[in-house]
Amino acid sequence: MTVVGPFGLSVRDPALEADVQAGLSAVEAGLLDATKSEVSFITEAAQHLVRAGGKRLRPLFVMLAAQFGDPYAPGIVPAAVVVELTHLATLYHDDVMDEADVRRGVDSANTRWGNSVAVLTGDFLFARASHTLADLGPEAVRIQAEAFERLVTGQILETAGPRDGRDPVSHYLDVLAGKTGALFAVSGRFGALMSGADESVVDILTQYGERLGVAFQLADDVLDIASDSHESGKTPGTDLREGIPTLPVLLLRAQAEAHGKQADLDLVAMLDGDLSDDARLTEALRLLRAHPAMEQARRDTVRYAEAARATLAPLPECYAKSALVELCDAVVHRAG
Repeated sequence: MTVVGPFGLSVRDPALEADVQAGLSAVEAGLLDATKSEVSFITEAAQHLVRAGGKRLRPLFVMLAAQFGDPYAPGIVPAAVVVELTHLATLYHDDVMDEADVRRGVDSANTRWGNSVAVLTGDFLFARASHTLADLGPEAVRIQAEAFERLVTGQILETAGPRDGRDPVSHYLDVLAGKTGALFAVSGRFGALMSGADESVVDILTQYGERLGVAFQLADDVLDIASDSHESGKTPGTDLREGIPTLPVLLLRAQAEAHGKQADLDLVAMLDGDLSDDARLTEALRLLRAHPAMEQARRDTVRYAEAARATLAPLPECYAKSALVELCDAVVHRAG
């Protein structure tokens, strides 16, 4: 058994390992090439998060999905570069919206260069992704455009919040399906489609990707509260401090409203207050870590990961399918 990539995926077949490693190496080179500019400062800013590393989970998924067709087809690596560039661009924008200080263990772009440069660098990455995408044909452009629309819609829905009478947890899961699930889904779709896999396989891997993406984000929600900065690559409690709704907080609010326990109401009041003070944030994190809402959030993460795993059932047994199953396990492990 060998381990592929920073995400720690176990691969049990030397041939599959070689294919995936070669593909990821080509993606890394493609990312560096796509983020070069004639203006050195733009290159520096655009490569800031590329060089900071990352799990490269979406390109990894593209490579594994391609194993159900011709894994050496010419469009696979460029498609993986497109989805990772898109993901990186959203990180630049997210950090501005969240006023984040740290990303992937380094200063966020907005901290280093200011909000304007961070936003424009994200736009530059979107432009470079579109340039690469154009060479993959009109169908690929359409698929990416639809995914991007869902991604932006999810972000807008998160910002707007649930309408009156809408269950906040259900609203949030819809947000995640767009914000995170859409790009995971297109990763599986591109990998299978570019490899020439059967249409049924393309559909299965698209559905799997969306469910895995939601599980992955739910695990991130847990990590924002439960981890330290070494584990998550960003400051713990960033979402909490910025008042961004995440599943543990939404579940806490639901329990406080349903049962009216004073301790729950006090914790909600603390979260609604000023968390700019480090000591107050630390106390809020301590209380949330011990709250039953955290365990419920972990169970919901497992539920989505299991749904992703179940989607794979019709696929033929092979090492690539086993690796996709292990991705579900890895996501659950991240959430503890």
